[in-house]
Amino acid sequence: MTDLKEKLYQMFILGVGEKTKQALESGLGGVIFFTKDIQTPEQFKKLIFELKSCAKISPFFSIDQEGGRVERTENIHNGKKYLSAKFAAEKGNDFLLQQTEQIAAELQSYGINLNFAPCIDVNTNPNNPIIGERAFSSDTDRVCECEKIVSNIYRKNGIVPCAKHYPGHGDANADSHLTLPKIDLPFEEMKKYHIAPFKSAIENQIEMIMVAHLHCTCFEQDTIPTSLSKNAISYLRKELGFEGITISDDMIMKGVADFGEAEACIMGIIAGLNMFIYRNDNTEVIEQVLERAISDSELREKIEQSYEKIISLKQKYNLIP
Repeated sequence: MTDLKEKLYQMFILGVGEKTKQALESGLGGVIFFTKDIQTPEQFKKLIFELKSCAKISPFFSIDQEGGRVERTENIHNGKKYLSAKFAAEKGNDFLLQQTEQIAAELQSYGINLNFAPCIDVNTNPNNPIIGERAFSSDTDRVCECEKIVSNIYRKNGIVPCAKHYPGHGDANADSHLTLPKIDLPFEEMKKYHIAPFKSAIENQIEMIMVAHLHCTCFEQDTIPTSLSKNAISYLRKELGFEGITISDDMIMKGVADFGEAEACIMGIIAGLNMFIYRNDNTEVIEQVLERAISDSELREKIEQSYEKIISLKQKYNLIP
């Protein structure tokens, strides 16, 4: 059973807490860092070194570093901020390229190897409380163009880019941290404006896509978040041809939390998610899923498939031999 446990642990990225080191010893897939974890460059490098030294399998060290509103290195920068995607894109491709180079070089110097960026939502709803300036543009073609620039720079610097938030958070009128937003657009409109950047990113060989906690009626009539939706994820796989890693948005967000922790993960795995993010050090949920997987052959098969994708990406980025 050790084998199955290790493979399942690879599917989770947890925040820094009391149980993180122990989880890494069990084969945890990665760690996500927030502002509270980052005080000085020296302290942060030391933290990453300590975590790496107790890991059974070299982990993804991940962060949300988009610039602007979503930036985790504020304590280090003493208030100096990178521009958010919208304002960086408005300054033109050269500026966007240079700023992304700076972000990538900084992250690489700490030991970060996965950034949950670029955000390729198309901000079609001016009242959107969660995306706004995090989107490059309200124009789909411009978002596609910016994604290529940003993803390629992260790759060049040895950092895995992760495009988010599939199938597009740009038309939401609510914050998925607080509730499950409903996007009630016809499928053709969703495809033309919001899914198009993900199609373009896949053609550009994107390695990882974050799936949002949204209720998109074009995929599910019942109130099921796209992160747990077989229809939404199989569209990504079969119609758009994505072969990389699908990862959930933070699983403690209200948009998904009501499904029950272990149950939501099991639904997600069956639907086709390969990895999960928890901003805390919740190892209990992994153990609960493990218990179910021992007697569930479909679940075990999905865990096996996810493990192979994760290991393959880590090898591609030379994180493991």
